Amino acid sequence: MAVYCFASSDSNQLLEWLEKKIGRSKLRISVIGCGYVGLVTGTCLAEAGHQVVCTDNDPARIAALKAGVVPIYEPHLDAMLAANLRSGRLSFTSDAGEAVRAGEAIFICVGTPPLENGEADLSAIDNVARLIAAEAHESKLVVEKSTVPAQTGQQLKRVLGVYRRNGGVEFRVASNPEFLREGTAVEDFLHPDRVVFGVEDEVSEKQLREIYRPILERRFQCPVHSSSCPAMQPPILVVTTINSAELIKHASNSFLAMKISYANMIADVCEKVGGDIKEVTRAMGLDARSGPRFLDAALGFGGFCLPKDVQAFIRLAERSGVDFTMLKEAERVNKRRIDLFMERIRQALWVVKDKQVGVLGLAFKANTDDIRFAPSLDVLRRLLAEGAQVRAYDQEAMDKTSAIFPQVSYCREPYEVARDADALLVLTEWPEFRQLDWARIYGMMSRPLVVDGRNLLEPDVMKEHGFEYHSFGRPVETVTAQFVPAQIPSVSAALASA
Repeated sequence: MAVYCFASSDSNQLLEWLEKKIGRSKLRISVIGCGYVGLVTGTCLAEAGHQVVCTDNDPARIAALKAGVVPIYEPHLDAMLAANLRSGRLSFTSDAGEAVRAGEAIFICVGTPPLENGEADLSAIDNVARLIAAEAHESKLVVEKSTVPAQTGQQLKRVLGVYRRNGGVEFRVASNPEFLREGTAVEDFLHPDRVVFGVEDEVSEKQLREIYRPILERRFQCPVHSSSCPAMQPPILVVTTINSAELIKHASNSFLAMKISYANMIADVCEKVGGDIKEVTRAMGLDARSGPRFLDAALGFGGFCLPKDVQAFIRLAERSGVDFTMLKEAERVNKRRIDLFMERIRQALWVVKDKQVGVLGLAFKANTDDIRFAPSLDVLRRLLAEGAQVRAYDQEAMDKTSAIFPQVSYCREPYEVARDADALLVLTEWPEFRQLDWARIYGMMSRPLVVDGRNLLEPDVMKEHGFEYHSFGRPVETVTAQFVPAQIPSVSAALASA
């Protein structure tokens, strides 16, 4: 293998070499970490025409991926991964050293979970940096793709320099934060609204431009849209310093979290004064300065990104001497949503113990099987603690949830959840639930009570079907018509079970 050595001051020579190396459509890229971000990143870069090798420290995961089995649910990802495996543009290896040596650019996509104090755990980043420093035989561009606090890139450069074994190898570090939403991650990567490069030298910027050129110029066959892509603005390229790029990611997620919490507080006001949160936020969203997204009042935000990024950003601010009270309050409001939801359930049922409660939705959002920090987990935990009998359905997330709550009964179709139920809870906004035959469900329940934690259903429609319907920030819909339940236990049976 050829080794290319340049003095860091000789930028002209390096740029000339780089022009020859990357003045082509295909680059050799390595991705370390095959979780949500790494798997989408590697597969999409292969789809864009690059030669990509991915590695992970989980041998079972690598074996599954080599066989074309995707361990997560993400629309379009499985078909795209299989196609790129067949073409040879995408490969997987359990030999991390092999992956390091293979790539001209290395994307770090490992997890940065929260520590007990809320700060990001950067031990995986440190381990990968030491691996790269030890295994690299030629100069590399090392790209932070994981979400990390500001100044992580500076520490990454230091670790790469300290542990490198070949003094002639130069490591250039860049930040390329991801803005992927689970459930639409493939589309978000291939059709981004913006692409951010945090760089400190012209060479790194030029190399990243070549990596993203097919996406920036839309020179690839889109696997998401079968005929042609819808008309949309081309992505905006933002080039900043590494520190700013790291801050952009945390600041963006934290702002979205505050927006969600703000909508939830407006929902609480709506309930007090008789407003309708859907009407209020719709009008707010028509203002271009606000926008409609992330104004949905409900159970609050979950998933792996927003909760941990909010905590990490608060801790970063505290270490910097900034009291980020506004963000702390957004976090407090979000945690309070579960309390309010449980209070609605208690008020409606009076006694939760021994009640049959059906749950529709377990993933933290629709179009994913991810249950990390999902509000549903807190709801299940509290229902079980209060003695409820719980049945649940989610088309993608039941297997993962059953490993945490084996005492819950899991149903293979949604109507079974409603059978003889005293209450039905909507915890994930799967479109499937909106399309259910609610007249059928009405006849199956012991009591026609629906508590909608996602404001997914329409109150007027539920009232027409005869349900007592509760949601966030909208009037409570009840009916006075007599309800004939599917099955009413006799008094003697009730006493016998007491």
